[in-house]
Amino acid sequence: MLSKNLLQDLLERTQEIKIKAERFKTLPLETLNWKSSPDSWSILECLEHLNRYGDYYIPEIEKRIIASRYRPAEIFKSGWLGNYFANAMLPKEKLNKMKTFTSMNPKGSRLDKAVIHQFIAQQQDLINVLKLASRADLTKTKTGISISKWIKLRVGDTFRVVIYHNQRHMAQAEKVLKEAGSMLSV
Repeated sequence: MLSKNLLQDLLERTQEIKIKAERFKTLPLETLNWKSSPDSWSILECLEHLNRYGDYYIPEIEKRIIASRYRPAEIFKSGWLGNYFANAMLPKEKLNKMKTFTSMNPKGSRLDKAVIHQFIAQQQDLINVLKLASRADLTKTKTGISISKWIKLRVGDTFRVVIYHNQRHMAQAEKVLKEAGSMLSV
């Protein structure tokens, strides 16, 4: 795939996620914290989960791009592991549940609208890093991952994992909003 096409696609996805998150700012706290069951996540918990990952990945990606000694390449070639992780994160019609690490699980946290503001700021940071990424080879430049210091992914794949994961949980948050709307209006 052309590196510039990958970056453009990811930029558009991130801009769309940011716009959707902006809409949450107008909702009452009751709606933002509503859950369909004690084991499910609220809208704010979905976003807090993403904030926790963003706290690791956005600085990691930026640091690796800035430090990269590999000049930009026209073609990005996904690695088998990175491609697997990225495709697993893509939102599907019926979201398959995935177990999350305890440190990344916001369940039971006391959350307010600051979560939304942090998420929107992270999306802007991600947009800035995507623009910076054209300076490095997206295949040869590698990043660490949050679950193991021994595994490295190609930065293009890391971007895909993070952004698809954001899309996945934004779809989950939108589903919660739809459910909350029908329950709170009763």
